[in-house]
Amino acid sequence: MLARTLVPMSDSTTTSHAATTAAPTMATSASPEALAAYFATKLASETDASDVRAAQKAGEDFALVDVRSAEAYAQGHAVGAIHMPYREIAERAPREIPLDRPVVVYCWSPGCNAGAKGALEFAKLGYQVREMIGGFEYWAREGYAVDTADGRAPRIVDALVGTVAGR
Repeated sequence: MLARTLVPMSDSTTTSHAATTAAPTMATSASPEALAAYFATKLASETDASDVRAAQKAGEDFALVDVRSAEAYAQGHAVGAIHMPYREIAERAPREIPLDRPVVVYCWSPGCNAGAKGALEFAKLGYQVREMIGGFEYWAREGYAVDTADGRAPRIVDALVGTVAGR
């Protein structure tokens, strides 16, 4: 097993010593064509909170599905979201969401893979589905409307990820 030592960097951050032994490069061996195909596929299967909110405001018809637990959904969810835990999609989706209705799924955050699990379940059923990258975390941090079991939550924008009026 490789031992890793944290080494302070000049900007007060740390890095793994093992990561600093090879010369860093941002070059890729992929061809421009392969990169274009990769990013086109990625964009066809993902969306973000900003695009989802814009589609809602434009009146686009799609199902926004929160695939987290009942407790998480009650604590807070994107306005207009349907609660359908990813483990229930195969059973519930055919009864509750028309097959021709586009679907966007999300889970907690970029560190949660339940959104991908939910998207996979919808795709296997034949739905056109996209995953909202950033999940509920970025929906809330960008200041979009959040509903809870107790009603609408106050709108708070995290200045690190969303535009704050007056700045």
